[in-house]
Amino acid sequence: MKSNKFFFAAMLTVAMVACKPDCQWKPVGDHIMTEWGENLSPDNVHQEYPRPQLVRDEWVNLNGMWNYAITAADAEDSECADGQILVPFAVESSLSGVGRKVTGDDALWYEREFKVPFAWNGKRVILHFGAVDWHAMVYVDGSFVGEHKGGYAPFCFDITDHLSKGRKHSIKLKVLDSTDQSWQPRGKQILNPYGVWYTAVTGIWQTVWMEPVDPVHVRSYLAKSDIDSKKIDVSVDVDLAESDVCKVTLLDEGKVVCEKTGKEVSLDVPEMKLWSPDSPSLYDLEISVVRGGKVIDKVKGYTAMRKISYERAENGHFSLMLNNEPLYQFGPLDQGWWPDGLYTAPSDEALMFDIVKAKEMGFNMIRKHVKVEPARWYWHCDRLGMLVWQDMPNTYDNSKTSWNYRGFDKVTEDAMTDAEGQENFCNEWSEVIKANRNFPCIVVWVPFNEAWGQFRTKDIVDLTRSLDDTRLINYASGGNYFTDCGGDIHDLHNYPDPIMYLYDPDRVNVLGEYGGIGWPVEGHLWQTDQNWGYVQYKSEEEVLQAYEKYAIMLTYLVDYGFAAAVYTQLTDVEGEVNGLMTYDRKVVKLDVERLNAINRMVIKGR
Repeated sequence: MKSNKFFFAAMLTVAMVACKPDCQWKPVGDHIMTEWGENLSPDNVHQEYPRPQLVRDEWVNLNGMWNYAITAADAEDSECADGQILVPFAVESSLSGVGRKVTGDDALWYEREFKVPFAWNGKRVILHFGAVDWHAMVYVDGSFVGEHKGGYAPFCFDITDHLSKGRKHSIKLKVLDSTDQSWQPRGKQILNPYGVWYTAVTGIWQTVWMEPVDPVHVRSYLAKSDIDSKKIDVSVDVDLAESDVCKVTLLDEGKVVCEKTGKEVSLDVPEMKLWSPDSPSLYDLEISVVRGGKVIDKVKGYTAMRKISYERAENGHFSLMLNNEPLYQFGPLDQGWWPDGLYTAPSDEALMFDIVKAKEMGFNMIRKHVKVEPARWYWHCDRLGMLVWQDMPNTYDNSKTSWNYRGFDKVTEDAMTDAEGQENFCNEWSEVIKANRNFPCIVVWVPFNEAWGQFRTKDIVDLTRSLDDTRLINYASGGNYFTDCGGDIHDLHNYPDPIMYLYDPDRVNVLGEYGGIGWPVEGHLWQTDQNWGYVQYKSEEEVLQAYEKYAIMLTYLVDYGFAAAVYTQLTDVEGEVNGLMTYDRKVVKLDVERLNAINRMVIKGR
C-alpha cells in the first residue's frame, strides 16, 4: 500500500476554517510547550483527513475558532459569549486559548457557523465528531440533532433534515463532564491532579468534520484476515436497494488481488504479504455501491494479512505468536498526553513523532495506556509497523475495591457497583472496539488496569470476545486475577525492577508494567517541584545503566515464562519524570543507538 495514496488526495476538497481578523488566539498558561505547539496556526490546525479506514473524497473540516461559554450545568441555552476556543483542543489546554477548568457543576458550550457546498445538493449531510469528552448534546440551526455519551469514540449525525433554508447554518454543542466526580470512564484525568493523575480534559478533543453521502451509502465495514486459509472476510454495513450491487476490491500497489460482489465476501489472497513490525505490508480496500452501472457511493480503506495467537513452547510456557511465529513483544507504556494540547497532539506530525521514536529505540510494541487515540495514530502504527496493546480508559481508581494483584480469585467486591455505570462502561468499550478493530496494529485488548473500576471480569471478557475474536484479551493488567475469567493473558506489574511473583500455567504470562526510572531534565519540566519517578537518577549514564540492568533481568525471566514486557514509560507526563523523552518531546534522554541495542537484545533473547 502506498502510504499517502488516498488519505491526502482526499484533502483536495477540504474547506479551510480561517481565523477571523478580530481573533486574538494565543496559547495560555506558563507550562512548557512542544515545538509543534509553538508553531501552531489557528487557521491550519489538524487539517488531515481524520478517518483512514473509511475515506471519501468530499469533506469539509470544521476545526478552527469556535465561540464558547461556560455556564451552570442546568442552563438550557447560552450565547457563547465568553470568547473563542480553538477546536479540537480541550478547554483546559493551553492550545485551546482558554485554559479554564470545568467541573460536574458546569456546562461547556460551543457554537460556530458553517456553509454546505453547492455541490452537495441532493446529498445527505453527515456531521462527524472524532471525540467529545463526555456528554455532548448537538443542535443545528436551533434544532436538537442528538446526543452522545462517551469521551473516546467517534460519533455522527445526519443533519440534513435539520438544515434551515439559506447557505449559512450554525452548530451548537452543550457538553457535560463530571470527570472523577462520577462513574464515567476518564483514564488518568482528575480535577485536582497529583502523582499519576493528570489535568482533566473537557469537550471537543478530536477533529469535527462533515461529508456528503448518497441516501444509500456504506456506514462501516469489518475486515478479518485469515493467513492460514489465505483469505480476508469482509462484511459491509449498507442498506442496498433492490437493484444495487456492493462491490469489494482488494488491491496491492494498485493491482487488483481479488474482487467480489456482495455485503459478505471472502477475498482470496493466494500470494500473501504478511504484516509485521519489520515488514508492515498493507493492502488497499475499495468498497462501492453500484446502481445501474453507476457508482453512487465509494469508500477506501486498507487491511493486512496478520495473525496474533499464542502457543505452548518447548519449555512448557506460552509464547506470543505473530503470523504463527514466536515474537517477544516489548514496548513502552504510552500515556498519549501533551503539555500544550493535553489529550490532543498539537499536530499530525507530533502524533506520528512518538511512534517513530519508539521504533528508533528498538521497540516493536506500544501499550496505549487508559486512553484511546484518534484514528490517524493507529494508521501511523499500521504503516510504520508497530504492535499496539489497547487499554480501555478506566472509571474509578482501585481505592474502591479489594485489590488482590498477588493472588487469584480472592476478590469479591466490584469497584463499579452502579448499574448505570456498568451499562455505560459496556457501551463505551463496545464503541471503542468497533471503531478500531479494523486497524491491524492492535493485537491485544486490555479492558481493566490495576483494578481501577474492575467489575464482572468474565462478562467483560465475553463481551470483548463477541465483538472481536481475532485478538488476545489481557483481562486484568496488573489487577485482580481470576482463573475462570476466560482471558488469554496474565499480566503482572512491578516497580521498579522486573519480577515474576505470580504465574498462571494456563495463560500467556507478561510483565505489563515495570521500570519508571526517573530523571528530571531542567528546562523541560511541567512543574518546579513534586516531580517523581519510581526511582530517580541525575544523569543519562545512571539511567541507562539501570535500564540495561532491568533489561538483562527480563531476558532471564523469559525462561520462567514471561512472553512480553512494557517499560514505564515513553514520555514524561506532568509531574511524572520517568519518560524516555521529556514531556515537551524536545529531549530524548538516552542515547538512541544504545537504547536500540538493549531493546533488540530483549526481543531476540540472550
